[in-house]
Amino acid sequence: MKILGLIPARGGSKRIHGKNVKLLGSLPLIAWTIRAALVSNACSHIVVSTDDVNIAATAEKFGATVPGLRPPQLATDVATSVDVALYELDRHEEAYGAVDGLLLLQPTSPFRTAESIKKAVTLYEMTKGHNAVVSVSKAPVHPAWCFRLKKSGMEPYLGREGIERRSQDLEAAYALNGAIYLISPQMLRSGHSFLPERTVPFVMESIYEALDIDTENDWMLAEFFLTSTAIKNR
Repeated sequence: MKILGLIPARGGSKRIHGKNVKLLGSLPLIAWTIRAALVSNACSHIVVSTDDVNIAATAEKFGATVPGLRPPQLATDVATSVDVALYELDRHEEAYGAVDGLLLLQPTSPFRTAESIKKAVTLYEMTKGHNAVVSVSKAPVHPAWCFRLKKSGMEPYLGREGIERRSQDLEAAYALNGAIYLISPQMLRSGHSFLPERTVPFVMESIYEALDIDTENDWMLAEFFLTSTAIKNR
């Protein structure tokens, strides 16, 4: 199958200034994802979508393609990943022909491995592209133990029955971790979502791969992870 790898990287990060080109260890943040995508050898092209010339230059330095900066309307806080993906998909297919799948790799998941990318693409190929594939990890807090806060107190999201059960009696819960989204162009265009009804999970057991950097605390955790042998040996 012909898979287009897309790495969206907007320049206007508010929580962590210059996040996508900030050094995480010896590499800019975005370079971790570019490197994993290249090593996976799972994509026909690896495209970085950005509105920022510094991100574009960094992406090209580490081996990705930047076909041109995003238009201003796709560089705002309200522009969605789907909007960006559809724009880049149309542009790519016009230049290179149709692809069989679009693989969205967010740069905020730096420790997602090339091996996981390959396995996710294999899973997608097994469905013949009829199902989307998304990466998930065990939820850090079970939804049975989550609450709505009200003036009158706390209301459990799943009712009283959930919070009165032992943890080992609760069915395992999984959450999206943001590392991998893989979908056919047809499904993305028709449903305007990376999570259509026909979606299969790609389960990640590694706490490193599940990390999604959004805040300064997440960044500090990523720097701590860098001290791990599991990361050093990649």
